[in-house]
Amino acid sequence: MAETHEYKRPVPKMRGFAAEFYAYCKQHELRFQRCADCRTWRHVPRDMCAKCGSFAWEWAQSSGKGTLFSWTTAMQPMLPQFADLVPYSPVVVELEEGVRMLSWLTDVEDADLQLDLPLEVVFDDVTPEVTLPKFRRAG
Repeated sequence: MAETHEYKRPVPKMRGFAAEFYAYCKQHELRFQRCADCRTWRHVPRDMCAKCGSFAWEWAQSSGKGTLFSWTTAMQPMLPQFADLVPYSPVVVELEEGVRMLSWLTDVEDADLQLDLPLEVVFDDVTPEVTLPKFRRAG
């Protein structure tokens, strides 16, 4: 008999722009909004371009490559579902396109974290419906 594991951590609410973003992640594609007029990339998704004010945009595919911009190490879990991970270090990744996103690293110990560490996206199918973008050391 096959053993199954239920994912116990919170997952994103699939509505609005988040549903669109995570639908691409489900296809193992990292996409961000890009203004159709001035070509500025943006994340977190929103209706209007902060640079030129345009409401015209597209979901454009990211290279998935970036660097470690920042992190913090949690010594106490913010939610009980994360207690088994303590200590853990959520990270901010700066993608080649210039957007930054909060995520997790899959193969780097907290002691090895360093600014500008080269990273690349990987996808974690945490449930049949939800795939999360995470990052690993680029290589």
